[in-house]
Amino acid sequence: MYIDLIVLIILIVVVLMFFKHFSSFVFLMAIIEIFLRILTFIKYNIGLKDIASIIGKYLPENMFDIINKYTIQIPLLNTILKWTFVGIMAIFLTYCIKIFMKKKKI
Repeated sequence: MYIDLIVLIILIVVVLMFFKHFSSFVFLMAIIEIFLRILTFIKYNIGLKDIASIIGKYLPENMFDIINKYTIQIPLLNTILKWTFVGIMAIFLTYCIKIFMKKKKI
C-alpha cells in the first residue's frame, strides 16, 4: 500500500500551504524522522507482540525505509533523495545549533 507515502505527501503539502517557510518543511521532516525512530524503539523494546506487529506492519522504521520502498528500482533517484534528506537533516541541525546559541547566556 501507499499509505505511508500518501500521509507523508499530505503532511508536506499542508505544512507548505499554511506556514510557507522552508524552515517549517525542515522541522516537519525532522519531526517525522524522530517520531518514526521513537516508534521503532517502542517496537523492539515493548515486549507486547501485538503492538510490535502493528507498528512493524503499518509504519516504516525511518525515512530511508520510505525512500527505499518506492525508489529502490531507480538507484540514481534513490541516491539523490537520500542525500537530499541528509542535507535537510544537516539544515535541521544548524537550526537547532542557532536556537541553542541564541538561548545561551554567557
